[in-house]
Amino acid sequence: MPSKRSLPVIRYLLPFLLLSSCIPFLPSTAKPSSQPAFFLYRFEVPAFVGFSEDFQVTKEIPFSYPVNCGLYDTFPAPVGAVLAIELSCPNGQSVLFLDTQTAAVTLPFPSTDSHFLAWQSDGLAAYLKADSLTNPRIVRAFVSGPQDALAINEFTYDLSAKPASRDFTFTLSRGLGYGSEMYLAKRDGHDTELLYVDQFNYLSFARFSPDGGRIAFIKVPDAQTPFTVGELWVIPSSNDRADGVQMGRFLAHADAGHGYAANWSPDGTRIAFVVRENPEDEMADQSSEALISNIYIVEVEGGVLTQITHFENGRAETPHWSPDGNTLAFDAVVDGRMTVFLAEIESGEIRPLVTESACCPAWMRK
Repeated sequence: MPSKRSLPVIRYLLPFLLLSSCIPFLPSTAKPSSQPAFFLYRFEVPAFVGFSEDFQVTKEIPFSYPVNCGLYDTFPAPVGAVLAIELSCPNGQSVLFLDTQTAAVTLPFPSTDSHFLAWQSDGLAAYLKADSLTNPRIVRAFVSGPQDALAINEFTYDLSAKPASRDFTFTLSRGLGYGSEMYLAKRDGHDTELLYVDQFNYLSFARFSPDGGRIAFIKVPDAQTPFTVGELWVIPSSNDRADGVQMGRFLAHADAGHGYAANWSPDGTRIAFVVRENPEDEMADQSSEALISNIYIVEVEGGVLTQITHFENGRAETPHWSPDGNTLAFDAVVDGRMTVFLAEIESGEIRPLVTESACCPAWMRK
């Protein structure tokens, strides 16, 4: 990742935005029933490629980011056609919105850094952390243009929106050695409720279950080791204890430090996540290139673990469920090359979706 410098984001992104307004949009000629249900980013001829539900290519949106930046990840809105795109640039992160129907690109914060946290549950706005170096704050950026600041702690590093609600969790840490605290926020953060405290771990990638009744998250040890083994936990999404120390449940050991989230299945019975296969390798504690990892599924009630992928020389990254719960899409790096794979849950088939270098799978939910 590029080092941070005090250079304005606009220096890198303004030429890109000017060019993006002239990008030719290649409309789909498919029938409405075959409109894209899934997108990935292709590196070699830079574009977002859209696929139908049976994984036939239906459209391409040319998209080249500035040479000094890299594509960090993409985040599909829970409803609608907008992708949030996070770029890693010399001064930090920057978030853009891409309308996959019109190919329009907008930049909510052209004059400062921004980091994606979560989508609002209706898909109309995204929660971002802005201006981390000089004036850190949590903001809500609407796809239509307006923005507002949230009344929550500027040390927040993780946020998750409750389904079909304006409530959300936010998690903060007061520094190395202090662990972290998770809160439930209502009324845009004006009312908060302490959910969980851990003095020895960072609570990362909180994710509500589809019914909003539980929260899964990964505990990352509060230590200076960059990459290690953490734990996948689940807690109720409400707390009747004033001290925040409600009882959670340990589900499984999970990779920690690489930014791989665990995700609920659409029916809320299973969670897919990443497991580090070489915990004894000290090189993998310092370099992601040494990591060997695979995707597993855990049954939330019974705790039964099922290994989905079986990479022996490479790493599988964050798994994303299809809307019907039958398929997982994920990035995998094998022999130094990244592409997007699909895992069919029932058949066990694992296959690359494309032969080119690609990343960032995104299921679109209309």
